[in-house]
Amino acid sequence: MYIGIDIGKADFHCALLLEEKVASKSFPNNGKGFNQLAVWLRNRRVDSGHACMESTGGWSEELATFLHDRGYVVSIVNPSAVKAFGRSELSRTKTDKADAALLARFCAAHRPNPWIPPSPQERRLRQLVRRRSDLVATRTAESNRLEAPGTDAVRTSIEASVAFLNEQIAEIEEQIQHDIDDDPKLRNNRKLLESIPGIGTTSASSLIAEVQDMQQFKSARKLAAHAGLCPQVRQSGTSIHSSAITPIGNRALKQIFYMPALSAMRHNPTIIAFAQRLRERGKRPMQIVVAVMHKLLVIAYGVLKSQRPFDPTMA
Repeated sequence: MYIGIDIGKADFHCALLLEEKVASKSFPNNGKGFNQLAVWLRNRRVDSGHACMESTGGWSEELATFLHDRGYVVSIVNPSAVKAFGRSELSRTKTDKADAALLARFCAAHRPNPWIPPSPQERRLRQLVRRRSDLVATRTAESNRLEAPGTDAVRTSIEASVAFLNEQIAEIEEQIQHDIDDDPKLRNNRKLLESIPGIGTTSASSLIAEVQDMQQFKSARKLAAHAGLCPQVRQSGTSIHSSAITPIGNRALKQIFYMPALSAMRHNPTIIAFAQRLRERGKRPMQIVVAVMHKLLVIAYGVLKSQRPFDPTMA
C-alpha cells in the first residue's frame, strides 16, 4: 500500500493508493488529526504500507514520526523530485488532493529510501540551531535598518530590538553548547570539525545538528548531493554553457558552509591553494566559493567518518 500525504500548516491531505483506486481524505495537522488518520487507515485494513511526503521541516517530521512509530515505512522526499515526476506525467491539476495522489504514485514508482527519525535529543539540537539561524537573519535585517535614515524614536526601537535579539541568540548558543558538551560523541565530533581551519564552533555545531549520523551517507558524494553542493552544468551546442549550484538540496547545509568557505580561503593553506588553482583555470569568484564549500564538506565528511583530526597532507 502506498500513501501520499500533502502537508499544510493547518491540515494535511492523504491519498491511499489501492491498486488502481485512490481513496482521499483531509485531516487537521495536529495530534487529533494524526489519530484520525490512524483510524481511517485501520478502517481500510491498512496496517502497514509506505507513506511518502515532501520535506517541509517540522510540519512533516511530526507526522512522519507518528507513522514510523506505528510500523509504517515513511519517506520524506525532495519537492523538486516530485515536481519533476508530475511533469513527466503531464500533470496539470494543482490542488492539495491532487498533490497527495501524485505523492502516492511517486512512492509506488520510485520507492524512495526510508526516513530514519531523529532521537528527541537530535531534534532538539536541530531546532535550536535553526532557531539561532533565524534569529541571526532577523538581527542582520534590523542592523541594516540602522543604516537607513530615520527618526530618533525609530532608531531607539531598532536598537532595542537588536539588543533583545542578541540576548536571545546568546541564550540559544548556550543551550546548544550545553547539549553538545553533555554528549561525548557530539563533543568529540565538534572538536574534530574545529580542527579544520575555517570551521569554527558555530559552524561545527550547526553541521553536527544537521548531519548527526554520518554513517547514513556511503560517500562524500552522497552527502554533497544531500546538501545540494553539486554543480549543475547546462550545455547546448556551442551557444549555451553555464555551471551553477543546484537549487536542490538541504538549504541549511548550504548556509552552514558559506561563511567557513570565505574564512578558509584566507586561513586554510589547503583551501588557499585549491582556490588559486581554480582562479588560474578562469573560474568566476562565485564558482570558486561554491567549489570551496563543496571541498570543505568533503573534508568534514572525511574527518567525521575516519574520526581523525584534519590532516593537510591527506586533504
